[in-house]
Amino acid sequence: MQCELCRQPAGDLLYQDDKLWMVLVDEPGYPGFCRVVWKSHVKEMTDLSAADRQHLMDWVWRAEAAIRQTMRPAKINLASLGNVVPHLHWHVIPRFEDDAHFPSPIWAAPRREAPARGGPDLAGRLRQALRTG
Repeated sequence: MQCELCRQPAGDLLYQDDKLWMVLVDEPGYPGFCRVVWKSHVKEMTDLSAADRQHLMDWVWRAEAAIRQTMRPAKINLASLGNVVPHLHWHVIPRFEDDAHFPSPIWAAPRREAPARGGPDLAGRLRQALRTG
């Protein structure tokens, strides 16, 4: 099986360097959902050196800060699962009290219809927040 995260993942590219990508995922009902993806194919955080773990987590925190500044969510969910795609990546998900699943995980059964969010040029606004944050 070809790993879908070994090439640039789908979504609007917000940031990249020689070690990772950060993308804004096209997840209906969850604007602002970002993934921070390690470029090399590894499965676990402990497959990385201490310096690389720090670099990865620094960008997870930067994603969280940019989303909070740009979207003002009620909560941020962070997850590193990899059960379906065993390639190291983190989900950074803004949550709102009126989103379709709150307070349950976004992978649970929906509780309600969510209002539209995100607004024009969300990717551009997040890129700006990453530069200034």
